[in-house]
Amino acid sequence: MTALPKTSRPFPGQPAAARARLLGGGLKNRHLSGWLLASPLALVLLVFLVLPIVMIAIVSFWGATEFSIYPAFQWDNYQFLLTSPVTYKVFLNTFKYAVLTWAFTLTIGFTVAYFLAFHVRSLTWQIALFLLCTIPFWTSNIIRMISWIPFLGRNGIANSTLMSMGVIDEPLEWLLYSDFSVILAFVHLYTLFMVVPIFNTMMRIDRSLIEAAYDSGATGWQTLTNVIIPLCKPGIMIGSIFVVTLVMGDFITVRFMSGSQSANVGRLISNDIGLLQYPSAAATAVILLITVLMVIGLLLRFVDIRKEL
Repeated sequence: MTALPKTSRPFPGQPAAARARLLGGGLKNRHLSGWLLASPLALVLLVFLVLPIVMIAIVSFWGATEFSIYPAFQWDNYQFLLTSPVTYKVFLNTFKYAVLTWAFTLTIGFTVAYFLAFHVRSLTWQIALFLLCTIPFWTSNIIRMISWIPFLGRNGIANSTLMSMGVIDEPLEWLLYSDFSVILAFVHLYTLFMVVPIFNTMMRIDRSLIEAAYDSGATGWQTLTNVIIPLCKPGIMIGSIFVVTLVMGDFITVRFMSGSQSANVGRLISNDIGLLQYPSAAATAVILLITVLMVIGLLLRFVDIRKEL
């Protein structure tokens, strides 16, 4: 290895051991400064994220009667949940809502993002149309969800319009208080969570790659499947994680839009809390958390999203 010129060496005139001690001290100071800068955020995450999860996990092993909750270490809550057919039915229903909502939001979100990124040439119009997509978020989720009830009801706008046009002879009962209305509300509430990351990824695509694909004789479909979609995988994965986790934890939408005729894991937890069965609710929450983490881990195996963060 070639020695550095004397003029390029730090701390000229000092012995090598002294220079090493000074360099080591500088590295330690920078290392300590980094920990000090990160400590406030680490403390916030510890208090508001890690500690509540640990408490939920601890309470999930406690016992409960009709009138009280007592600290204990027992597996009764998990044994009841894992041996009850209701649990598997509710989890299956939750996965059904998550998969269907994911499929519809991905289709709509990708289409909207593709239109904004590749068909709208003006940056001003891109911003204006993108902001237009965010207008529903100016109101609360509950208001946006309940707004579907007068539209889908038996005597609502949809049925009245279809009957006046002669398309149907009697009102459609499945428009409201059904899985259809639940999925519709989910798609309405969470599509933007799919649009934003996909649009952000599409805007980073080098347009010369698309031009090169067309110059090589690729059709529009081949360019979409071989160039655009592979480059959009990180955005698709980020949007998928948002949508899946939000749907699996939502219970208000299922309660109102199904008319309390259907349930998911969130509603199961809500019912236990309403009955003051906190240990059982905590155990269900732990199982839901593990399930969601497994789903996210499975999704992350397909795409490395660290380059998008």
